[in-house]
Amino acid sequence: MPRGDDGAPASWRSAPRNGRAPMPAFDGLNAPARELIDDCVHCGFCLPACPTYALFGDEMDSPRGRIYLMKEGLQGEPLSATMVRHFDLCLGCLACETACPSNVQYGKLLEATRQQVERRHPRALSDRLFRSALFALFPYPARLRLLLPALSLYRRLRVHQALEMTGILARLPARLRAAEALMPVPRCQVTFPRNTQARGRQRARVGVLLGCVQRVFFPDVNAATVRVLAAEGCAVSIPPSQGCCGALSLHAGRGAEARAFARRLIDAFAPDLPDAVIVNSAGCGSAMKGYGQLLRDDAAYAERAAAFAGRVRDATEWLATLAPVAHRHPLPISVVYQDACHLAHGQGVRRQPRDLLGQIPGLMLKELLVDRDLCCGSAGIYNLVEPAAAAALAERKAAAVASAGAQVLATGNPGCRLQIAAGLARRGVTMPVLHPIELLDASIRELPVASILSTER
Repeated sequence: MPRGDDGAPASWRSAPRNGRAPMPAFDGLNAPARELIDDCVHCGFCLPACPTYALFGDEMDSPRGRIYLMKEGLQGEPLSATMVRHFDLCLGCLACETACPSNVQYGKLLEATRQQVERRHPRALSDRLFRSALFALFPYPARLRLLLPALSLYRRLRVHQALEMTGILARLPARLRAAEALMPVPRCQVTFPRNTQARGRQRARVGVLLGCVQRVFFPDVNAATVRVLAAEGCAVSIPPSQGCCGALSLHAGRGAEARAFARRLIDAFAPDLPDAVIVNSAGCGSAMKGYGQLLRDDAAYAERAAAFAGRVRDATEWLATLAPVAHRHPLPISVVYQDACHLAHGQGVRRQPRDLLGQIPGLMLKELLVDRDLCCGSAGIYNLVEPAAAAALAERKAAAVASAGAQVLATGNPGCRLQIAAGLARRGVTMPVLHPIELLDASIRELPVASILSTER
């Protein structure tokens, strides 16, 4: 039987069967598992945790509503545009998994469903082109770097202000306006040595993922990560051949692409796995911890993927296991910590970042008083493909951050950092947004408070 690049029989992609009836929503290639669907008892505990239900109040835009649609698809209902729309609007934030008393594995269901959608649903040409452009760019750091001179010129010539004054900005398509609002401040690029020795007695040997967006737009986070790890007695290795981890692709239903990225990354860290593979991006870490599931059907990689996934640790998660040896100098600032969804819900890492910030003398740690667990709307490429919903969530999160009365926002994911910073800017709030490890690094290095509070870092 003829098969496509993803291994699915070509007949599964045909729309009507013999021209008489539409094909059922899902094919036999890793469809959402019925046993996972049946775990949902429709209790409704997920409803208040779901950001899209909070925005729209539509049952079909809640986790249990989408699970109902998945069940309908398994029973032969066609993959209609309406059904796809409800799946597309999901952020995949996994807050529902934290709230669910039945331990429904919604993330696995959504991952399988989105792969079905991407294989079987004919999107509009403009949508296909936009998504293809995003995935031709973001998973490739070398291509992202080509944007930096243009971003610098854009800021230097104050193009944003000119577009706003002339009214051109308001007339741009919503997706382009969202991309413009999320443009980061270009930073000097950092070249990392293959190996960095531990300071003092070596306590562990770790590898570090540089990432894609993190590597290009927030290289200071990677530099701080390496310095702090070395200061805490870790010998650090950075495989030069490492590329994208596949998180963005996996989140968007591009399963074959995600698996290819995962294999390449596993190969980059082979053959001698370190004690831990350190990740400072919540979305990347969540995806990498799931490599065993992602490559479970790959005979050549299944065992290696599971072993690799077992070594993955968020930077704050790993450092919290080490008794601190590097001296912390006072940093008298107030910081509000924002849980990145794929760190708190996807990896269960909540306490560790707060504990690390609590080690810094003089630092006052604050919490969000409202919408603490509400997704900021970043969610991979969600803020670019669903700009209206993403902007509404960013507004709520920015309001919560501003009301906390802190000088600095700390969060553990580059997408969240860009999204919340854009939300704050729309409110006219000037506040530096940093990774917790940057604050820890500043304390260890005894940096002046003024350098921390600069929004141009």
